[in-house]
Amino acid sequence: MAGLPEELQQVPLFSGLNQRQLKKLARGFKERSVGPGVSLVREGQMSGVGFFVIVEGTASVSVKGTTLTCLGPGDYFGELAMISKQVRTATVTTDTPLRYLVMAFWDFRKFAKENPDVSWKLLQHLADVIAALSLSVPAALKSEQTL
Repeated sequence: MAGLPEELQQVPLFSGLNQRQLKKLARGFKERSVGPGVSLVREGQMSGVGFFVIVEGTASVSVKGTTLTCLGPGDYFGELAMISKQVRTATVTTDTPLRYLVMAFWDFRKFAKENPDVSWKLLQHLADVIAALSLSVPAALKSEQTL
């Protein structure tokens, strides 16, 4: 099994970090394991203190009961609630046994401030999320207008 810094290097958000940065980042994460059917975060709940990285297994992301996507090793979630300090926008439920890493908001914020390249990648990711949402808004507005 790879060490934690090597596992974090596989995450696109952290792929450009050097070994020293990866080791420092790894110190802030706690490793956890859960079985299938466990909701790690729930839509509408105020629980934005954790940033999650999947190491092994899969989990489904759902909004209002509809599954949107499946996450696997190297995928991460929790960044929106962590940054905005708002309620969770989706529910993430394990499909298989899952090994994941979790970092508290305040630890991630400190690391991001000290590593602007991570902050920049996170900004790019958030811009992609906003762009994807803006593409779905016109369709939603059309469907409401036909009601």
